Amino acid sequence: MSLLVRPLPGTARDPLYPDSDGLPMGETDFHFIAIKYLYGALSYWFRSRDDVYVAANMLLYYEERSPAKNRGPDVMVSKGVRGKHRRRSFRTWEEGVVPAAIIEITSIGTQREDEIVKPHVYAGIGVKEYFMFDPEGQYLRPRLRGFQLVDEEYEPMTADAAGNLYSSELGMRLVADDELLRLVDPATGKPLPTEEEYAEQLEQAAEQLEQAAEQLEQTKEQLEQTKEQLEQANEQAQAERQRASELEAELARLRASRPAP
Repeated sequence: MSLLVRPLPGTARDPLYPDSDGLPMGETDFHFIAIKYLYGALSYWFRSRDDVYVAANMLLYYEERSPAKNRGPDVMVSKGVRGKHRRRSFRTWEEGVVPAAIIEITSIGTQREDEIVKPHVYAGIGVKEYFMFDPEGQYLRPRLRGFQLVDEEYEPMTADAAGNLYSSELGMRLVADDELLRLVDPATGKPLPTEEEYAEQLEQAAEQLEQAAEQLEQTKEQLEQTKEQLEQANEQAQAERQRASELEAELARLRASRPAP
């Protein structure tokens, strides 16, 4: 008797829930770079959490047997999932959870949907935090806006004096930094690096390791030289002690052989 094994959430091909909505995904470099950074930084931040899944530009289906009930968040973070396996789409009834936080990178083509349509949908399905970021600073005022779910409705988050927001769901501060929405580790106060910055850090670390290795080699050579000098000094001291002993013996012999007065 064979048991039916249910596929992992989001992995089964289902013509009712296509992997793509057929719409072009083209955006400016500003939007692509902003999404790329957020996806990479969030994936790294939650790397040790097997129950947290980060996705970018993936269709989110939020009502079974209603394929039209979908949206394509730029970036979403979901907690309580069953693994980090690759998915074709995110189907909430398969996952058993809805995204905990969603970030939209706003453009002229998405401004109305980001401000009006998506907040209504996301609040309705229970997404706890919703953020909008305008990398060009042309479509949103302020360019970073955040909302938290209170009694099934979104309420604006209060920004600090610099316009930054804190996400309880992500456990980080969100900071508008030129065209990037930076994620800042509150424990260190430092932003998570971009891929380029991380590569530079790795290169610097490799250089530092190389320098440390050279210093260790120099120290090793100095220790070898010191060891040789100590051995030579020890040999010289032994020779001097031997010479002194011989002189003392000769002096004693001479004294013994001297005739009595």
